[in-house]
Parts: sequence; structure tokens; C-alpha cells
Amino acid sequence: MTTQPEPFDLHSQDIAAARRAALLRLLPEIHTAEGKIDFERLKLALGEAVEVGKERYGLTWPGKAECFKTIQAPSLGTLRPCRAESVSFDSTENLIIEGDNLEVLKLLQKSYLGKVKLIYIDPPYNTGNDFVYPDNYRESLQTYLEYTQQADAEGRKFGTNTDADGRFHSKWLNMIYPRLYLARNLLCDDGVIFISINDTEVANLRKICDEIFGEENLVSIFVWNSSTAGGIRPKYVSQCHEYALMYARHKDALGELYAPLSPEAIEQYAKVDARGPYREKDFAWRNSSNNPNQRYPIRAPDGSQLWPPAGYLYRFVKATFEEAQQQGLVVFKETTTSPLVDEQGQPARYNIYIKKYLGTGEGAPASIPPRGLVGLSSRGSEELKALFAETLVFTNPKSTDYLKYLFTVGGDEQSIILDFFAGSGTTAHAVLDLNRQDGGNRKFILVQLPEPTGRSDYPTIAEITKERVRRVIHKLNTADVGKLDLGDVGGQDRGFRVFKLAESNFMPWNANVPHEASALARQLELQIDHIRPEREAEDLLYELLLKSGFALTTPVEVLTLAGQPVYSVADGALYLCLVRTITLDLIRAIAERQPVRVLCLDEGFAGHDQLKANAGRIFQSAGVTSFQTV
Repeated sequence: MTTQPEPFDLHSQDIAAARRAALLRLLPEIHTAEGKIDFERLKLALGEAVEVGKERYGLTWPGKAECFKTIQAPSLGTLRPCRAESVSFDSTENLIIEGDNLEVLKLLQKSYLGKVKLIYIDPPYNTGNDFVYPDNYRESLQTYLEYTQQADAEGRKFGTNTDADGRFHSKWLNMIYPRLYLARNLLCDDGVIFISINDTEVANLRKICDEIFGEENLVSIFVWNSSTAGGIRPKYVSQCHEYALMYARHKDALGELYAPLSPEAIEQYAKVDARGPYREKDFAWRNSSNNPNQRYPIRAPDGSQLWPPAGYLYRFVKATFEEAQQQGLVVFKETTTSPLVDEQGQPARYNIYIKKYLGTGEGAPASIPPRGLVGLSSRGSEELKALFAETLVFTNPKSTDYLKYLFTVGGDEQSIILDFFAGSGTTAHAVLDLNRQDGGNRKFILVQLPEPTGRSDYPTIAEITKERVRRVIHKLNTADVGKLDLGDVGGQDRGFRVFKLAESNFMPWNANVPHEASALARQLELQIDHIRPEREAEDLLYELLLKSGFALTTPVEVLTLAGQPVYSVADGALYLCLVRTITLDLIRAIAERQPVRVLCLDEGFAGHDQLKANAGRIFQSAGVTSFQTV
């Protein structure tokens, strides 16, 4: 039990610190007096496991070392809720986050660590005109704030990576590497990632994924028939395919993978009886072997005997056939084209068929092993135009059929699916459609930069993302009106919470202020009154949820205690008191609820150290395991 409030570090490097602490627990001899790691002792402890040579196999490029500094730099941002742009904010578990995905991935590290089942991204392909990035990626939050006019611009911009640049590939690698590195942390043990790419960067992407995820965790490289050949005649080869690299967090943790049957395969099961859809399959099949157990007479309805001719066998041995016949799976049909013969060796009047039911062990399975060549042409533009009745800024959006195929292969009906290059929002569209088809409960998290579109109705890509998902939800809800809810469609999650990247609600200590008495005094004042103006209690709530390790969709109940609002998180796992004036009555009212943890604004005690000390003792007596102020 902590009797005094513990410091609440809003900008702690949780992941790196946890790894360092684990290493020090395993090898205490590498611990220095300053609490750091002595790498010389670490090498001695590891012995022959250390590679000392300078030449190693791998991919390197200018800026790779800076990528690790980028990964380790803590985010000074937060995610502010935007109820007005959301759908069913209080009940939904889906998220659309507007912001630079590098910063957002950092902010999600603690709350979503190991919780995401599937990641799908369709990043910029580095074609020379579609690559949006911060010019100085080490200052991505400041660049983003200036880009979105949340801070004064100082010449920074987002732009394109042209092939005239001497570091064309390096800049793309510097952009994608830290994002993939952070994304891996979010995957659960049996989680997977799909990354769409074309020929320009597929070789480099394969190398960095081998490094980040491990070469042994490559599951497959899917080839997607992205479009039909046509249009302007190419100079060399008409490129009508793209790739999707699939890596696992731990491939050994994956079970068998399955893909859905194609619509063409399902259409073959056109007949229906009480047992479901089925098709009739010839019982005799061409086979050059001469297994006597699969050659026997079968009596036809007219009393004649039916035999498989030379070069044919029956599919089952006699005992299995008789069992199938008892179950009503055998069909005799009179025909002039039967491959069978009668007892005199003449063409038979009947043919024999076996009923094959869709999705059963005695017929076609509901799914098949996935194939690396995905035969789906692009319908993404058509789908988008059907929703908006016009062509928007996207030249080749992915189709929902393609994404539903990948989500079925790599996910399950309860998956959290993350897309941090969300574009037009195809991932959310596919998730909502797939849930309606199979009654699943998948959740989506989309992240999209507010890139300008030049349009007045949808000024940014993020606005199109949100509007598309709104229209998909409306379309699905409209289609379900008046229908029987046989698949629990009424209980499906058809909403999303919008959050927007911004500066932290809490102003950090500025170590770069001039070392003058007046400047330092002002900095100390800001640390006392360190909450940014115009930030609401709900802004503080969601930043503290993330910093405390709770997801953005964690249930939160607003209680009124001693006349003040107090947030109960996850059924009392954490109580957040964000009022600016804390009284003894309020402390006692919170303690009576016996929460696990309590977090209060330090400002609420107004410098009253005795009241804060009393709060610690009261909470300790009530069984509170942690009391902190921020």
C-alpha cells in the first residue's frame, strides 16, 4: 500500500522500461550503480551467443539508426474524444482516430499491448506522388500540430517523396520501419499482420518485416489480382497484381488457417432439402486403379444391376454406400448418358449420385485452405461510388471482398482489427459487412491522417473515412428494418468513437527554457497549473485511461459523490477524481466505494499537503491499493 501519492509519469516509456527491468531481473550482474545496463558485462554473461563481427546479413539504409530513436522517444500527445462526429459513442467499441499514425501507435502501446488479433495496412506504395510524411519525422507531433493548424507553422510541411530525391527508398523505409516496429507490440500471440504493397518496395518491405517480425514468422505472400489489363498500353508489362505480406506474431501459436468458399463454389449447392443446401455428385469417378472393394453391383430402381465400367471406380466401398443409402444420401436418376453399365456390359438406364451438403463433413466444408493467389478483381471504386454517388479522391481503393477474404484467413469472429493507414475506411466497411454475414463481433480501430483533399464538402481524407463508415452503418440498419433478427443483428456493434490527436492535456516540463530566475519561476508556475486551458474533464479522462493501461472503450460510469462528479472505470477498478477542489467529504465518499485504485488531480488539493496525507491514510484504511495524483 502506498500511503503517499506516487508520482504519475504521463510520458513514461513503458515498453522499453519493462524490457529493461525484465533483463535486469534475469541478469542482476549487468546492473550499474546508476540503474542502467553494463553492456560489457552483458556480453560476458551471454558468452558465445554474442555476434562480434562487423559484417552481418541484413538491410541497412541512411537513417536506420534514427528510426530507433524515433521509436524510443515518448509521445507528448493525447487523444481527445469527439462525440459530435461519433456514432453511438457511449456503447460502441469501434474507434476512428484522426492523427499521425506514428504518434497514435505510441499512445496505444500500453492500453492495447498484445490485444490486437489482426492488423491490415495499405501504406503509401512510394510511387513518387502518394507518400505523405513529416519532413522531420523525429518531431512528428509538432509537425502534425502545425500541419493541422493546431500550432504556429514554422515552415514544416507534409509532402511527397519524389524519385528525384537522392534518398527515395531510404525516406520510405524511415517512415514505415518505426510504425511496423510499434505495431508488432500490439499483436496478441496468435495475431497476424497483412501489408499491401506493390513491386516498388516489396523487396525492401520483406527484409524489414523479416527483421521486425522474424523471418520464421512469414506465413505467406498473397498475390492479389487487383485489376484487369486495359487502359493505356504499358511500355513493358501490364501490371495487374499487388501483394499482401502476411506475418505472424508467433507462427507457432497459429492454428490451421481457412479461407471462405468462393461465390462460384457456393452457387453449385443450388438444391435444398431439410438438411440444407446440397449438390449431387457422380458416385462413379474415373480412376485407373483396380481396387476390387470399389467395384460391386448396385441394384437400380428397375431391378437391373449397375456396375462401374473399365477405368472407373465407385467412390465408397460397399458398406459405406449402404450406410449412405440408409441416410437418404443416394439418388438414382434415369438418363441416356450414364457412365455406368448393366450386368451385360451395356449402357445403363440409370446413374447414381451422392448428395453433398454445404458446410458438412459429408459434403463441402464451409471453408478451404487459403491460396496464395487471390482471384478477386478490384471493385473498390465501385463500392465507394455506390455510397457517395460520385468519384472521390481515391484512385484504387481496396475492395471489401478482398479484405473480408484476408480477415477470414487471419482472424476470427471476435477479432480486434487495426488499420493505421485507413484511407477511405474499407477496413471498417469490411468488418461491418462480415459481422452481418456471420453474426460475428469483430471490432475495428482505424487511424487516418487528415490529408487535405481540396474539397469543401470533405476537406480531409479523415472526413471521408468517417462519412463512409456512417453511410455503411445507415445502409446496413436500413436493410435490416422489418427483418427477423435470426442472427442477433440487433445486438451488433454499428457505431464508432472518434478521437483526435492533440498535445497532451498536461504541459510537460520544458528543459530548454533560459536559465534565468524569471523563466524558471514561470516554468514552475506552469507545473502547478499544468492543465492546458479549454481542456474538458472528458479530455483528461481519456488521456489518463490510456496512461493507466485502459482501452479507450473501457466502460466508464459517472458517479455523483459528495456533490461532485467522479469517474468509475471498469466497475471500480479505477476511480478518477478530476475536480479542481477536493474536500474531506469527497475523499471519504470515494473510500466508501472501496475502489482498487484512485487517481486525483494534484490541483484539487490546492497545495494542502495535510489533506493529501489524510487522503492517503483514508484510502489505505479502505483497502485502496494505489493512490496517485497528477
